[in-house]
Amino acid sequence: MKPSSIFPFARIGVCTLLVAFAQWAYAHAHPKQQTPGAGATVGAGTAQVSIEFDDALEPAFSSLKVTDAAGKDATNGASSVDANDKKHMSVALRALTPGLYTVSWVAVAADGHRTQGHYTFTVK
Repeated sequence: MKPSSIFPFARIGVCTLLVAFAQWAYAHAHPKQQTPGAGATVGAGTAQVSIEFDDALEPAFSSLKVTDAAGKDATNGASSVDANDKKHMSVALRALTPGLYTVSWVAVAADGHRTQGHYTFTVK
């Protein structure tokens, strides 16, 4: 087989690999919008934390946790993924006192890929 006749097959192979890697890279759920947002300053009346993700979540394995500066749990119950919008996860908060709070999240996409992260917000 001449080298010039192998070239089209090589191009097809490279294109196939690129498509496969692109799908793999986009299979992870990442936050699109956070409420309150990272670095935000909010009032003590803030009742919940919610995050909108760019991919559907697996409710059994995804979670939100909010802690105060001392590491004490500030949530009021377990976090949940919205049954009508699997990209939306939220958790209710206890009455907040002034200070710094950390939101830690774990997002398992419907296809099983796991991502995690954290950010802070301040209560006046």
